[in-house]
Amino acid sequence: MPIVTVKMIEGRTDDQKRALVEEVTAAVSKTVNAPKESITIIIEEMQKAHYANAGVRASDK
Repeated sequence: MPIVTVKMIEGRTDDQKRALVEEVTAAVSKTVNAPKESITIIIEEMQKAHYANAGVRASDK
C-alpha cells in the first residue's frame, strides 16, 4: 500500500491537482507493480509565507 505525499505551494487549480494524482498514481503503479486501488496520494499545500528557499520566503519574492 504505497502512500505518496506531495508538498507544494498553494495556488494550483483542481484540474492540475487531478492530473498530478493521476500521473503520480500511474508512475507508482508501474514502478513498484502496485495496483492503482492500493495507492494513496496526499497533497499538502503550503502558504507562500510558510515556505522559504535560500533564506527567502516565497511570499517575499
